[in-house]
Formats: sequence, C-alpha cells, structure tokens
Amino acid sequence: MKWRLNLVLFLTTIVSVFVAGEYPGPYLARDGLVRGAQFAGALMLILVAHELGHFFTARFHHVDASLPFFIPLPYVSPFGTMGAVIRMDRIPTRRALLDIGASGPLAGLVFAIPLYAWGVAHSQVITMGDGGIELGSSLIQRACDHLFAPHIGPGQDVVLHPVASGAWAGMFVTMLNLLPLSQLDGGHVAYALFGTKQDRYARLIHRAVLVFFFVSLGSYVVRDLRVGFGLVRFGRSVENSMMWLILFELLAILGTLASKSLPHREHDANAVGTRTRIFAIASLVALAMIGEEYNRPIIWAAWAVVLVITLAMERRAGVLRPHDLLDHPPTGAAPLGPGRKAVAWLTLAMFVLLFMPTPFEL
Repeated sequence: MKWRLNLVLFLTTIVSVFVAGEYPGPYLARDGLVRGAQFAGALMLILVAHELGHFFTARFHHVDASLPFFIPLPYVSPFGTMGAVIRMDRIPTRRALLDIGASGPLAGLVFAIPLYAWGVAHSQVITMGDGGIELGSSLIQRACDHLFAPHIGPGQDVVLHPVASGAWAGMFVTMLNLLPLSQLDGGHVAYALFGTKQDRYARLIHRAVLVFFFVSLGSYVVRDLRVGFGLVRFGRSVENSMMWLILFELLAILGTLASKSLPHREHDANAVGTRTRIFAIASLVALAMIGEEYNRPIIWAAWAVVLVITLAMERRAGVLRPHDLLDHPPTGAAPLGPGRKAVAWLTLAMFVLLFMPTPFEL
C-alpha cells in the first residue's frame, strides 16, 4: 500500500483544484459545479500527463521512481495546487536525464495546447469592464488566440472558458518548470545538454529573475509617470511585478532543500535559512497588499526596508554570494547524440514560447 498517500494527495488535489475553478460565484450552484469540473478536468489532465511522462520514462531507463505526489494548496494557490513531485534515484546518464526531464513538460503540452485552443474557441465575448485580474499571454497562447478566439470589437473583451483557464494554468506551471536551473525540468534538460557548465548558467539565470523583477517594476512606474499618474498606482506596479521576486526567493528555498538532501554538499550553518526566506516573502507580500489598499508612503517605506534587508541577507549569506545551491547533481559524462540535442533545444525553446512577462496584471 505504498501508493496510499499518493492516492490521498491526488484526490485532495482534485477537490482543491475544483474549488479554485468554481470561483468566482456561489459555491455548489449548478454553473459553479460545471465550471469547477471543466477547470479541474483540464488542469489535472495536463498535470497527470506531465508526471506520468516523467514516471514512465524513468522506468524505461531503469531509474527507480515513485508515483507522483500531488500538492494540494487550496485558497493559497490560484489554481488550488502547486503541481506534483516524484522521488527518484540518481539518474546515471545524460541521455536518461534528458529523456526524463523533457518527457514531462512535452507530454503535458500535448494536452495543454489543444485544450487551450478549444477553450478559447468556446470563450465568451463581453463588454469590457474595470478592475479584475488580466491573465498574461505567451507566444503560444497569442497564436491560439489569433487562430481560434472569437472576434472582439472596441470596448469588448474575452472571458476564458474554464477549459482554457485550466489549460492556461497548466502552461503557466510548465513555464515555471522549464526554467533552466537547479533540479527543475528545464534544469535537467540544460544539464544534459551543457554538462557542468550549466551550474554556472543556473546561477546567472537565477539572478536574472531578480533583475527582471526590477525591470518589470521600473517599466510600470515609468509608464505611469509618462501618462501623468505619478506614483498613485505604485502598489499596482509592485503587485504586477512581485511574482518574479517571490520566484527568486522560492527558487533559493528549493535549492537549499535540494542541497541538504545531497550527502556530498557542505552546509553553511550561517547561511540564510528557509524560515527566514519564507518570513521575508510573507512580509513583502503582506506589505504590498496593504500598500495597494491604502497607498500610504509609510507602508511603501516599510516594504522598501524589508526588500533591502532581504537582498542584503542574500548578499551576505545567501544566493547573491558565490554558492552551489543551484548546482545539478552530477551524472554520466557521455554527451548527447544529435537527435537528443535537438529534443533538448526544442524543450528549452518551449520555455521561450511559454514565457509570460506579466502572468497576472491588475
């Protein structure tokens, strides 16, 4: 009965995703139940395909792998889940590493792209209103919108069908997984392609995520200044960019946890800890939400102080100093053949095609 926990987490995740898809609207109303089922069906199909792609490919290469552990996250995650993880033994060759790393996202996208296209074709055109959250779009999604979305006129907008929303969530999760660093799927693929050089690239990419936060925030502030808003909408600018700052810290947490599981790594007792990073993230998010609501200079001053302290800690004892937290576990040195190199580049190109500069915009 080793699979009992996997089954419980899977069923719990279905319920959690269903509830996320049912919102907004009265719970247990007929329309809400249909909406929740459509959203959950699309997203769970993508996630299951993704994880089974990893699982069966690992078994094909005789790498011992667990069944996926799905992670329900009701109300905290807008999708009701943080995806899933699979425990597996050390992967012996770069060929196996590529196959296992690439199979998950590619299998998920086999379902995500047509589901999004179908959902967009069945989406509703409404008169554009104020407020709400606008979902970002990638190059793949823009192509699907161009080919399948209903025509919209001036003052109109499209409300995504729940199937399209679920597929959007699946592609967003896939985009994050394809970041080429550490032990994410993109990190597996990049390490299989570049070998130990990927450890250096991973640190640069991680820092680029932080730089992108400041670039995004600056672009919003400059735009508001140009149109005469001044700093009135600074809180909105922060919230539209915060995902990249949160992602920077979450990746540091994941790298720290992964590093502790590897016996050959030395651990610095003075390094920034997981609890410290979680507290910093929670403080920044809470202050940003309060600042967006009340827009008081003292709140934004406090937010800036917490941000400076967080970055100073990372510079002194964290991921803004030389470190190996994002290094990939070593594997066989035999290089990939031409066919697998093509698959690796295709998989990394999917990250570019799925990339959304602003996934959520107020």
